[in-house]
Amino acid sequence: MERLFLAISWVIFGEVAHESRRWWYGPSGPGTPTPNIRASGSETMGQMGERVLEADCASCAGLCCVAPAFAKSSDFAIDKAPNTPCPNLGGDFRCTIHERLVDDGFCGCVVFDCFGAGQRITQETFGGLSWREKPEMLGILPIMRQLHELMWLLTEALRLDAAERVRPKLRDALAQIDHLAGGTPAELRALDVGALRSRVNPLLQKASHLARAGTKRADYRGAQLIGRRMRGADLRGASFRGALLIGADLRGADLRRADFTGADLRGADLRGADLTDVLFLTASQLRAAITDP
Repeated sequence: MERLFLAISWVIFGEVAHESRRWWYGPSGPGTPTPNIRASGSETMGQMGERVLEADCASCAGLCCVAPAFAKSSDFAIDKAPNTPCPNLGGDFRCTIHERLVDDGFCGCVVFDCFGAGQRITQETFGGLSWREKPEMLGILPIMRQLHELMWLLTEALRLDAAERVRPKLRDALAQIDHLAGGTPAELRALDVGALRSRVNPLLQKASHLARAGTKRADYRGAQLIGRRMRGADLRGASFRGALLIGADLRGADLRRADFTGADLRGADLRGADLTDVLFLTASQLRAAITDP
């Protein structure tokens, strides 16, 4: 099935995906980096020393346009083997069709976010080099992306006022993962990311449970909700962790404090829905859904 094709491609990389239904996202159109360019500290770190956990394509060597495999489908116009450059990738690591990706059949590229893994590998792990000089960096991308996704989730959990009691553990976990992500290529390849996720997930689930207190907390974890009609439903505090919401009708639904960790929202209609204080909803998930202009 099409929804599984990119999950399979990341497994080709050697990635062990948690809630693998999420891993349909395809590679993004990169910005305008040049080989061996080094990013300034402000480009890799945000305010108060927080790491920037979103793609900065101008500081990356277009890793996501080379490393993944993808299959011709509704998300991609062509087949591409792993560790081979997309034919739309220019010599300067810039996507030559970036402004018309959707029109040219590359919707999967538009909704991808590496959570800042690409620029960290390029600028920190390999000191500003590219995959041309260091092809081994391509195999680091799926590992680093998972680490940075965990860091993004932990950062979001730390922002939840209701999760104050687990905040020290969340902060410690974030620091540990950031430290591990700063390892050498050999150390990164040796990491058991699946085991790391297993240790972090209970913390994230506890933070989510605390943040959703006082709501119905309906449980849709891992549910098959493809095309489900939920228009106008009261879904406050619902858990959609890992749920398949492809094409679901959620127009006007009350989704306040709902948890969308790893949910597949391709084509889900969120127009008019109340997303106030929604939990763990990424920008790429929103780009995959139908939203208000």
